[in-house]
Amino acid sequence: MKILDQYILRRFLYNFFSSFFILIVIFIFQGIWLFIDDLAGKGLGIVIIGKFIFYFIPTLVDKVLPLTVLLSSILTFGTFAENYEFAAMKASGISLQRGMRSLIVFVLFLGVVTFFFANNVIPKSEQKMFNLRRNIAKVKPAAAITEGVFSDFEGTGEGMNIKVDKKYGEQDRFLDNVIIHKKTDQNINSTVIKAKTGELISSEESDIIQLVLKDGHYYEELIPKDAKERRKHPFAKSEFVTYTINIDISELNNQDLEEDGNITTDKMKNVGRLVKDIDSLGKNNLEKVEAFSKNIVNRMGAFPEKRIKNDSLQPVKVAKPEEEVIDSIKDVDDLLATLQEWQRLQVINNAKNSVSGILNTVISKKEELQSRYKFYNSHILSLHNKYALAFSCIILFFVGAPLGAIIRKGGLGLPMVIAIVLFLTYYFIGVFAGNYAKEGNIHPAFGAWLPTIIMLPLGISLTRRATADRGLFGFGHIFDRIKALFKKKDKDSEEEE
Repeated sequence: MKILDQYILRRFLYNFFSSFFILIVIFIFQGIWLFIDDLAGKGLGIVIIGKFIFYFIPTLVDKVLPLTVLLSSILTFGTFAENYEFAAMKASGISLQRGMRSLIVFVLFLGVVTFFFANNVIPKSEQKMFNLRRNIAKVKPAAAITEGVFSDFEGTGEGMNIKVDKKYGEQDRFLDNVIIHKKTDQNINSTVIKAKTGELISSEESDIIQLVLKDGHYYEELIPKDAKERRKHPFAKSEFVTYTINIDISELNNQDLEEDGNITTDKMKNVGRLVKDIDSLGKNNLEKVEAFSKNIVNRMGAFPEKRIKNDSLQPVKVAKPEEEVIDSIKDVDDLLATLQEWQRLQVINNAKNSVSGILNTVISKKEELQSRYKFYNSHILSLHNKYALAFSCIILFFVGAPLGAIIRKGGLGLPMVIAIVLFLTYYFIGVFAGNYAKEGNIHPAFGAWLPTIIMLPLGISLTRRATADRGLFGFGHIFDRIKALFKKKDKDSEEEE
């Protein structure tokens, strides 16, 4: 490697790792706010919090790495242009492309490493972080309860709030003055349990926390089926010496659930697993839609069908009589006209009830199918995001390097502002495209690649302008054409005179 290539690569790597370290720290503090409820005031040790941050850092790479490449390339080439080092290179016959050669090799290598990192490290990190959050609730169940306030347990499926005055003992397992509000399906507090003391019992092998209450009272509002009885507001009240409640914490982290019951999301899967699941999910969704459509057709009764030996569906063939009978009924109005009034009302009511039932079934099934296809689209989006992340690092380098050469500014002032503006544009396009893709408004593959596709022509344009020593906004040729047009008109008018 020549001395010039070593010098350019060394300057770029210095800016790259410096920017990466600064940005990763900023994003860590920003990301901790997302999990502040899981960490703050729970009595967790430094080791557990350190593990959580360690597992959280790889999940930030998809945001930090593209911004780092963009910022470091702008800083490096902006400093070269500001110190007239590029002018010296061009005077020596070294073009911009020749100066970028060593960095292009490095960025291509970085793209390959980024893909393997996104395919192997990030999914395992997501899984480790989820398991750590779940195990915190298992090994230290009191971490989910805060003293003096009601802790919401809606995510556990139990539908209740718990309040304690004090936690003490090993892992804060013992509780004083426990108040529990249990909720109905309509989210109404119908049951109140009070106890002087309580104890939380859990194990790593189980998703169940046992809350053992002692010396308390149980109050429950009863809702009879009879309206007259409901006006009396009946209730049940009892006292207990020991009362045990089992709390399911398997869904405490509100993660997606697959049909087989394994807790995993699309972010926890590598390319091989995603490809396999996309194929199975697509076939399963298609089978669900076909089965539902056949069920609706059968309920409507408008298309009678029968099954023959080869399991294919064929319409029922009605034998023609010897003498062909011409049907005089042409539409529904003619049919209703042949019926008596009570028969007509009965037919209409039956038709309304049938249509209303089918519509309700379709509406309820629509939500289920939308959820299934959203889960399916998220898998396709995650698959293409792994490839798009690698290419985005390459594309953003070709945006930042010529941009730095054009603006001719180094340091963390103007280059930082431009890099943040470009990255926010890239990031928000990706967020909106991803949301549209999950909802099925655009294809998930297009949603993953859209930010990179938009940045590609910008990188090509900036590289061409930097090579030709043009400014960032080149309006000079437009004004020259306008001036030439007016000069031509003046010349034509003089010749006519």
